Amino acid sequence: MKIVKVECIPVSSPMAKPMVMPNTYITRIDSVVLKITTDDGTVGFADSGDTSSWYRGEMQGTMISMICDVIAPRVLLGEDPRNLEKLVGKMDLLVRDNNQAKATVDFALHDLKGKLYQMPVYELLGGRTTEGARLGWVLSAGTPDQVAEEAKVALSHGFALLKMKVGHGTLEDDVAMAAAVRETVGPHVRLTMDANGFWNYEQALQTIRKLDPLELELIEQPLPHWDIEGMARLRGQVRTPIYADEAAQELHHIKDLIDRRAADGLFIKLQKAGGLLKSQRWLTLARLSGLPVMCGCMIGSGLEHSPAAHLWTANQWASQFLNESLGPLSIHGVWESKDIPAGADIALNVPRFENGMTYPNEGPGLGIDLNEAFLVRNLTAGMEVRSVSL
Repeated sequence: MKIVKVECIPVSSPMAKPMVMPNTYITRIDSVVLKITTDDGTVGFADSGDTSSWYRGEMQGTMISMICDVIAPRVLLGEDPRNLEKLVGKMDLLVRDNNQAKATVDFALHDLKGKLYQMPVYELLGGRTTEGARLGWVLSAGTPDQVAEEAKVALSHGFALLKMKVGHGTLEDDVAMAAAVRETVGPHVRLTMDANGFWNYEQALQTIRKLDPLELELIEQPLPHWDIEGMARLRGQVRTPIYADEAAQELHHIKDLIDRRAADGLFIKLQKAGGLLKSQRWLTLARLSGLPVMCGCMIGSGLEHSPAAHLWTANQWASQFLNESLGPLSIHGVWESKDIPAGADIALNVPRFENGMTYPNEGPGLGIDLNEAFLVRNLTAGMEVRSVSL
């Protein structure tokens, strides 16, 4: 068996409600849908999720170029798709960084292998540890009243934790927002705040000290990704636990965080880690250090969310902690998957989101049926489909 065709489709999914983040106002999700076809006609596919110039520096165009110009001809075409370890290792040998592009390839290969063996991806990852993953809800940045109201609604839908985003106004506004949410939801609800690395050390120190009395569960990435020394110093000066996201990328970054005692916990995004295979190594290192891990996402369709649902169902360490991969809910502005309008997503059968839980699809591979009409209708303006064949 061998791979004979690789196809990249640039897709733009409109968001029902814009998402506000630091220096960012997201109104649509620009992603790449990848198809990998074998000589027997089996097709594995994946969705990269949203691209970001500041998170990992990858965009639709860069991912399509990297996959079609390098990974497809030099790694994939002519190879047996079942040899995941070999193919992922070769990608890492020939391509520096570009983990979102590599993750998209990894996702499609897992989908393809699951279809070839007629089993769900979670079976390839070791089998089922739990039926579904408990979810946290990510609140859009806004005024204290706006965010507090959304927090109340999220709790009523069963979400176990609420994450607040900074950057709607000043640092004082961020503190006021957190105080309003805490007052609204009470002392026992799990609250976190994500700065996405946009604070400097002095801003982080002064702001977190003001937040300490609110008993937040954690502050996510308060400092730039490169400032591990600053994270370690900050952790010793505040009460609120510090978690690393942008700073926790490759395995050597995690080792550095552990060695310097710079984080109380970690956030993984499968795209940041480079796919499912490398995410399992990532989680092993977290397990070795005893660090809790929460799962984020790049915001994407039901297809983009699917690998995270399979991993959080299978991996025993990960299954103990929360999953914040909410892409399709965020795109469509709903609280449960049953409320997504028919045909409105890249996936025809979005994984089930219900009562603050998410469950992977049960079919072979990722278990997703691709919405081909959506891909045609939402092809990114000014871009074209690219394919490379054997």
